[in-house]
Amino acid sequence: MKLALTFAALVSAVSAANEFHAMAYNPKQLKTGECPTVDSVRGDLQVLSKYTNEVRIYSVQDCNQGEPVLRAMENTDWKVQLGLWINKDDKVYEADKKELLRLAGVFDFKKQVSSVIVGNEAIYREEQTSAQVAAKVRDVKQALAKLGLNIPVTTSETWPSYDKQLIDAVDYVNMHAFPFWEGIHIDDAQSKAFEHIYDLQKLAGSKKVVVGETGWPDSGANYDAAEPSLKNEQRYLQEFICRAQLEKIDYVWFSAFDEAWKPVSNASDVETHWGVFKGDKTPKFKSPMYDCSKFVPSSKPGESGSDDKDDDKSSDKESDDESSKSSNKSSDKDNSSEIDELDEDKSDSDKSGSNDGDEDDSSSGALSHMNINMVSVAASVVALTAAALF
Repeated sequence: MKLALTFAALVSAVSAANEFHAMAYNPKQLKTGECPTVDSVRGDLQVLSKYTNEVRIYSVQDCNQGEPVLRAMENTDWKVQLGLWINKDDKVYEADKKELLRLAGVFDFKKQVSSVIVGNEAIYREEQTSAQVAAKVRDVKQALAKLGLNIPVTTSETWPSYDKQLIDAVDYVNMHAFPFWEGIHIDDAQSKAFEHIYDLQKLAGSKKVVVGETGWPDSGANYDAAEPSLKNEQRYLQEFICRAQLEKIDYVWFSAFDEAWKPVSNASDVETHWGVFKGDKTPKFKSPMYDCSKFVPSSKPGESGSDDKDDDKSSDKESDDESSKSSNKSSDKDNSSEIDELDEDKSDSDKSGSNDGDEDDSSSGALSHMNINMVSVAASVVALTAAALF
């Protein structure tokens, strides 16, 4: 009995150090960009199942993504954040909404769908106003309510794009934070991301703030002081996730896989290098992917750099800079060639918009704060226990 419990503790410690709250996922074929099948999605979910049980997609209608994803998740514990695409042409939004409502009549949304995300940086790309996106969010909420579905509905935007009318419309605030696209050095990346989180939390009041996208590329050209590398990707991954667990911030990691089909002719050549997994679906990092045992935040939890006068000036300047720099993120991350600049890279429910995932989050957070050296200790205990038994 003791031996079995020790093995269980060992497995739990390793599992917690590989766990992601959710991952951004484009179900298209990784090399060709061809539309997904149920079997191809099942294969992807099998790979990801050791690391998360929730993904975010960006359109249900484009390439018929919604149906194979939901079909592959039937009779499983998987959750999906379903996206509706928005651009200048409202016909695109209407097509996605129509498909969403059709899918709601076919699949068990209450079990499988953690949230619906209406738009991805449409305000940031200046394709819609805040008022227009807020109206679409309310439109989707009303349509789902008529079907008896009380699913959290939000949008997904860069942090400077949120204002009061948009915050009032959404069920939770879903923000993007990419220190890389701000040209921030890896040493300061963690603190910069959380500075934006704190600022938006102040604006959001009682509404929950979720990081809908964050990540770091492992290859490509530098962006100012931000350097893409495997070492920096893992460092940002560890520092962000450990701090998010410490401060109970839900997030969607961008992204699950490297996607060779994405264009690299935009502002940067990093677009195919944001995944936790390579194009052959093998992990980039050895297990455990992160170790939170000795993690210390670069600034105190809840403390924003904007509290200082000098930081206020810097923050104001950086806010303007980020509006231009983050646009590279927006234009650089194409999630579809069939929808007008469907960006997955620039665009993280039960977990995002409700408390259903709190128990899982707290347990995974506690496990992740175990010193990974406990794995070695556990292994030693196993050996000693086995020796005692035999």
